[in-house]
Amino acid sequence: MANIIRSKTNQRQVIRFRKKSRITKKLRTQKGLIARLVVYRSNKFIYAQVVDDLKAHTLAQASTQEKEFPGKGVKKNLESAKELGKLIAKRALENKVDRVVFDRNGYEYHGRIKAVADGAREAGLNF
Repeated sequence: MANIIRSKTNQRQVIRFRKKSRITKKLRTQKGLIARLVVYRSNKFIYAQVVDDLKAHTLAQASTQEKEFPGKGVKKNLESAKELGKLIAKRALENKVDRVVFDRNGYEYHGRIKAVADGAREAGLNF
């Protein structure tokens, strides 16, 4: 992602980039102390990663695009987002990560993003 927002950039992307920069400033206070749960939402799929910023290392990752993903049928609805949250929490707990900071990546906290967070909380991750 470029830091420069050009004049021909889609207005929704401009708003998201500005929100993302504000969120990033808030997350810098926690950098290196605890892991970060990053969520990315596309039109078809949802992706989640648990990242250790101090080592610049991905500890766990999951997406609805995986073949072994437990959800069936549509991979972009609320039920599949909740399943993704449970899956990423399970994988994070296997790597001995039980506390994370939620990075919503500039998206509003509702819908599929909120469902991922709720699923991760239900599976045992602490935010």
